[in-house]
Amino acid sequence: MAIGVFDSGVGGLTVHRELTRRFPDRDFVYLADQANAPYGGRGGEEIVDLTCAGCERLFEAGANVIVLACNTASAIALRRLQQSWVPEARARHGRPINVLGIIVPTIEAATGLPWAYERTPLDDKIEAIDITGVFCTAATAMSRVYEIEIDKRREDLAVFSEPCPGLAGLIELGAPAEELRVVVNDHVDALRRRIGRHPDQAILGCTHYEIVADIFAAALPPGTPLIHQPTAVADALDRYFARHPEYALGGSGRRDFLTSGKPGPQSDLVSQFWGAPLTFAPA
Repeated sequence: MAIGVFDSGVGGLTVHRELTRRFPDRDFVYLADQANAPYGGRGGEEIVDLTCAGCERLFEAGANVIVLACNTASAIALRRLQQSWVPEARARHGRPINVLGIIVPTIEAATGLPWAYERTPLDDKIEAIDITGVFCTAATAMSRVYEIEIDKRREDLAVFSEPCPGLAGLIELGAPAEELRVVVNDHVDALRRRIGRHPDQAILGCTHYEIVADIFAAALPPGTPLIHQPTAVADALDRYFARHPEYALGGSGRRDFLTSGKPGPQSDLVSQFWGAPLTFAPA
């Protein structure tokens, strides 16, 4: 049995790469729903339906645990899946299975607090508010998941999301670095103008953006901490498997890459990020 990784496109490879480093002997199946990418501009019900279909394909491919390496799917669809669809899928497949997201580990990393923590009012006056900027898709920004969940845990952290419509699509298509740099710079400057200064830390709230993390780092003031989702997710999955020994995971080191879109080699941008040419098979 394998670990499944799902994304609308190639952005989830950022998480997938870190997971394979952390669990080198485990079997992995990656599925990119490139026929329907990007998800950021789609409606909520459509995102839920597409995410369910992708997860079902990964379960059929032998995955026991699926990581939604997509902020949009995690923000919009995950709760619905975990509450009703996953229990039905367990009964249908007759084995322990689950679907996990990437937002919970990201918020734990951004706040330095466990997910179960709920803040208590501070007795002392807050002297300073730190600002976290979240660069994300329009759907993730509309969900306000980062604002809501971080506010539950840290009243000394303010969160501002900056939707970046179209950026994931440009990365998916392998746009030139100079074109991506112009778009990223515009969004970093737009966030700066909205809050009156640059954020104290930034979350790349779309896994596609991790591919161009160096461009975001260059657009922000030197030394601005970036919350890297791949590392946070790998840490969280390590803890999850320690708590759930019931998941039998293959140990042959198998790596399968599937797409609902056009199979074959991926863009030069993806190959450069991955460190080698990467070819997807038809899902």
